[in-house]
Amino acid sequence: MLERSPSPLEGRGAGIVLHPATIRYLVEHGTADLEAISAPARWLRYLGADGAVQSQAPCRYRFTSWTTLYRQLLSHFGRERYRMGTEVVAVESGARGAGAVTASGERLDADLLVGADGVASTVRATLLPDVQPAYAGYVGWRGTVAEDGLSSETFAALHEAITYHLLPRSHILAYPIPDRDGTVTPGRRLLNWVWYRNVASGGELDELMTGTDGLRHWLSLPPGRVRPAHLDELRSTAERLPAPLAEAVTRTAEPFVQLIVDVVVPRMVFGRVCLLGDAAFALRPHAAVGTAKAAEDARRLARSLRAVGSGDVDRALASWETAQLRLGRQAAGRTAAAGNRAQFEGTWQVGEPLPFGLYEVGDSALGE
Repeated sequence: MLERSPSPLEGRGAGIVLHPATIRYLVEHGTADLEAISAPARWLRYLGADGAVQSQAPCRYRFTSWTTLYRQLLSHFGRERYRMGTEVVAVESGARGAGAVTASGERLDADLLVGADGVASTVRATLLPDVQPAYAGYVGWRGTVAEDGLSSETFAALHEAITYHLLPRSHILAYPIPDRDGTVTPGRRLLNWVWYRNVASGGELDELMTGTDGLRHWLSLPPGRVRPAHLDELRSTAERLPAPLAEAVTRTAEPFVQLIVDVVVPRMVFGRVCLLGDAAFALRPHAAVGTAKAAEDARRLARSLRAVGSGDVDRALASWETAQLRLGRQAAGRTAAAGNRAQFEGTWQVGEPLPFGLYEVGDSALGE
C-alpha cells in the first residue's frame, strides 16, 4: 500500500457514521469491539429555533471518528506493507499487469494496481483527465468540541442523539464520536457537528477558501487555516441556531471547511488499473456512506478476484466494474438529491427519517 503522506493520517477528518460494510473487515478478523470504538445514538432528534424538540424517534446508529477507524484498520493490516511518504505520480496499464511511478522515480510493477487515492485522485486524473470534482454549491463547516467543555444543559439536549436543525437553504447536525485518544465514555467524548451553508462559486468561494497561509485551498480548508474574519462570521451567525447547537459551534476552537463536491466516473477499470472509493465516486455526506462505499468496493473486488483465482482476471474486473458502477451511480444520485432538497429546494421536512444507507435507505442501522 503506497501512502503519499509521510506521517500517519491521524487527526484528519472528524466524524463517521458506522455502516455494516465499514466494519465488516474488522468484524470478520475479530478485531472490532463496537462498544470500544464508537458512540451510539438512540434518538433522531430535530430541534426548533428555540431549542425545543420538534420531533424525536428511536434510531440505531453508531458513530466513530476517522482517526479511530484508521488506527483500527492499520493495526490489523500492519505497517510492513504500508509505505508512507510514497507518492504515485504516474500509472501505466498493460494487458497483463500495471506499473506505478513514484515521485522519487521508483517504478513498481504489479498484476493489478488499485487507485484508492481519494477525491483528488492522481490515478483518476491520469486515466480520466476530464473528470473533475464538481462543486455542489455549498460547503460543510465542521468541527468538534469536547463534551466536558459543554454546559450540562447542552450535553443533556444532545446526549445519545443525532440532532438536526433545518434552516432556510441550510441545515446543521451533531452527534458524539470518540475522543482523539479513543475514549468513548459519555461526557468524555467529542461532539462532532456539520453545518451546511450555501456559498456562491467564484469570488465568494475563493475568498472563503483562501487560508491564513495565503493559498487558495481547493477541496478543504484545514483546522487552523480559516481566516479570522470568516470564523467571526460563523460564530456570529451561529448565535441564531438553537442554543445547544450554537454553543457547540461557538466553543469549537478550530472549525474547518469542506467543499461539497460530486465525482462520478464513467469507468472504474482500465486494463489492470482500477479505481475505487472517492477516487471513483465522491458522494455528498448526506447518506453517510462514503467510507462504506469504499469498503464495499474493496470487498467486492477481492471476492471477484478470488472467484477466478489465477484464471480470467479481466472477466472478474469487468463483472466487478458493472456492479460497482451501478452502486456508485445510485448512491451518488440519492446523496445529491438529499443535499439539494435541504440546501436549495427546502423540501426536507422536520421528522423525516434520515437518508442514511448504502444500497437503500435504512441499511446503515447497527444493532447493539
